[in-house]
Amino acid sequence: MAKVSLAASGKLSGKIEVPPSKSYTHRAVLMASLASGESRISRPLVSRDTLATYSACRAMGAKLEGSDAGLTVVGSEPRAAQDVVNVENSGTTLRFMTSVFTLPERGCTVLTGDASIRRRPMQGLLDALSGLGAKAWSSNGNGCAPIIVGEGGMTGGNTTMRGDVSSQFVSSILISAPLAQGDSTLKVTDPVSRPYIEATLMLSGLHGIRIERDGVSNFSIPGQQVYKPHDFSVPADFSSASFVMTAVALIGGKVELSGLDASLPQGDSAIVDILVRMGLRVDRRGDSVLVQADGERLKGGSFDLSDTPDLLPVLAMLALKCEEPLEITGVAHARFKETDRIGVATEGLQKMGVRVEERHDGMKITRPVRLSRTVLDAHDDHRMFMAFALASMLAPDDVRVVGEESLDVSYPDFLENMQGLGVRVVRE
Repeated sequence: MAKVSLAASGKLSGKIEVPPSKSYTHRAVLMASLASGESRISRPLVSRDTLATYSACRAMGAKLEGSDAGLTVVGSEPRAAQDVVNVENSGTTLRFMTSVFTLPERGCTVLTGDASIRRRPMQGLLDALSGLGAKAWSSNGNGCAPIIVGEGGMTGGNTTMRGDVSSQFVSSILISAPLAQGDSTLKVTDPVSRPYIEATLMLSGLHGIRIERDGVSNFSIPGQQVYKPHDFSVPADFSSASFVMTAVALIGGKVELSGLDASLPQGDSAIVDILVRMGLRVDRRGDSVLVQADGERLKGGSFDLSDTPDLLPVLAMLALKCEEPLEITGVAHARFKETDRIGVATEGLQKMGVRVEERHDGMKITRPVRLSRTVLDAHDDHRMFMAFALASMLAPDDVRVVGEESLDVSYPDFLENMQGLGVRVVRE
């Protein structure tokens, strides 16, 4: 397995076309697959995770055809899958499609995935689906995949769920319950990652779905609705952009990132305000963001990432340049991602010689005098690999990272994009 490190001979410079949003691609493809008619999706992200959703949507009856112009989707009334649905490493696919496959009144469906997926919690969603008359359970009885979805359909009703494990549970119900046989209500306690719920509601509204709500805690969802076809252009992904912005913050330079539409709900757009607070200059120019830094020390402080848990990896690496300690709070749910990201980030930082106080919902990080020589394991987590790779720029001869294969989950061109900014990729 190759060990990777990044080396920058000078400040970063150039322009990056940010890859499309993974979260919007999942939602747009699924809702188009549920619509009665043809939808066109331009600039969808093509990655291992989104391809898993493509495959699952085909399994439930939709027709998807890709071209240079994007993706054409002809929706279908959901049916049970004729074979096991393998979601690979995509938790979004597993959670969204579990609810979708409860909609057919006849036939059962089995969903599973890789080793990481088979450890990710599902019981909260399964319990909420039971409250809506749907049948779905963990085949091993441990609240994780493989998931078996029984027949009978989703009748509707009143259900509740905790929202502090994953907002994907909430979005899953919001996407499928409009197609239930009757009306539904959903009550969510302690919701996190709220911008992702807002994205689901916004996109479902574009497809003609009506959902009444009180914030992101109480929802009233009429049943027997119909998804209408809608053409949608997927915006660039602030989650992916955050890694490029962090590279500029760590090394210095001037980089323009294009395609970032701030008008659509994306929680990780918070990275802009975070970097400004830490001392960077960030200017918006239409749908582009220009990031400038001198490479000097950054300001630390405390950051609540309860709505933006995917920023934990980049914030943890930004701490390596901070004058004061950097504190991350509100991300207990980051322990249920592809990896336990609090634990993996703590492990990696400590191996680099960083003083870290690990907490149940975050961490406090104090910058070291210099980074120790080590090899970091991203544990097949795409975001942890990119974060550790950025850290290696501060000590390219001492810090190397394994896990490059995970990049195809969300940002297949990450290393090529970094090279375009003047960064050298070293493999051994």
